[in-house]
Amino acid sequence: MNEKCPIIGSCTNADGTVRTVNIIGATKNGMNVTLEPGGQFELSGAPLDTLHETVEETRAHIKQVCELAAEKGYGFSGIGFDPKHSVEEVPMMPKGRYNIMKNYMPKVGTTGLDMMFRTCTIQVNVDFSSEADMVKKFQTSLALQPLATALFANSPFKDGKDCNMCSLRSDVWKDTDNDRCGTLQWAFDDDFGFEKYAEYMMDVPMYFIYRNGGYIDVTGLSFRDFMAGTLKILPGEKPTIDDWEQHLTTSFPEVRLKKYMEMRGADGGSEEMITALSAFWVGILYDEKSLDDAWSICKNWTSEEREWLRNDVTANGLRSTFAGGTTCLDLCKKCVQFAEDGLKNRNLGEEKYLAPLWNIVNTGKSQADILREKLHSEWNGDATMAIKATQYKVQQV
Repeated sequence: MNEKCPIIGSCTNADGTVRTVNIIGATKNGMNVTLEPGGQFELSGAPLDTLHETVEETRAHIKQVCELAAEKGYGFSGIGFDPKHSVEEVPMMPKGRYNIMKNYMPKVGTTGLDMMFRTCTIQVNVDFSSEADMVKKFQTSLALQPLATALFANSPFKDGKDCNMCSLRSDVWKDTDNDRCGTLQWAFDDDFGFEKYAEYMMDVPMYFIYRNGGYIDVTGLSFRDFMAGTLKILPGEKPTIDDWEQHLTTSFPEVRLKKYMEMRGADGGSEEMITALSAFWVGILYDEKSLDDAWSICKNWTSEEREWLRNDVTANGLRSTFAGGTTCLDLCKKCVQFAEDGLKNRNLGEEKYLAPLWNIVNTGKSQADILREKLHSEWNGDATMAIKATQYKVQQV
């Protein structure tokens, strides 16, 4: 980013001289571009009304970064897990919180560094109109998040080889940090709401506090102690609302609640799949009947069934099969139809963005399945070829 943004990448000292800084983000027109720990580019788009606007925003972003990268001989790939490089080979981006997380991750799990440096996801943020609306959307999307994992599975390779996974990206979350990850089975209790989620976040161990332009390492300490003013590193000091908002970003469940809800179950993928994920969740969650239909699929699942599905789809994807014989593919077909029905009811012509998902459920092959087929045919077992195969190409805006 420093090479491409020289004006943004410099600032003025008190004496008027210019000093160079490491650029880790940029903001424009409500959009934010940031660097994740391993250099993954993250576009946090502006709040938009329609999927057509999402397509325009995404396409413009991909065009810009691809053209800038091409000048240096670089490229960007849309894939869920780096198929070639080890954690040690990936340089860490110069952001204080990443150094804190890198040191802490090995203390609480075995795959946290894989998550930080080798994974890439697509996320969709959706809003809600009330606490009751949030609860209904949260519970439905949390239960059905494994379907998104299966539909968007795109990370079957690791270290240049087939890792026998459909979504290795999703699998690494299983042993990243159990204090802040997972399926939140308590969210299906009758008393779930804003307060219960806030209580959960109060018990998520802290990572850092941002003060005076720097990050203070408070890993493992209690936010409840911070609230009480008894945090040993900052005795007598209590958190600001900014501290709370920062803390909310340090939990990583399959659906995350802030002022909106984040759908976190999908692998990174192609430009078309980025839009398809938005279409999938908007169609289901923003139409009352589609939301009811989707909830009817999962409302009677036990916590054991929800947990089993979340764990099984990382390896088996669309082929995951319940004890009664129902497959994940069967459920995905129903949910894609619910999404299409919901989008049609918006009467904006947005249902066309579900085309990649219809292709997946009609063929029974995810992106991961197609990559694996190529591995054992035209790539002669070289999984690093996936980098070129998933590279973004500039399309006309």
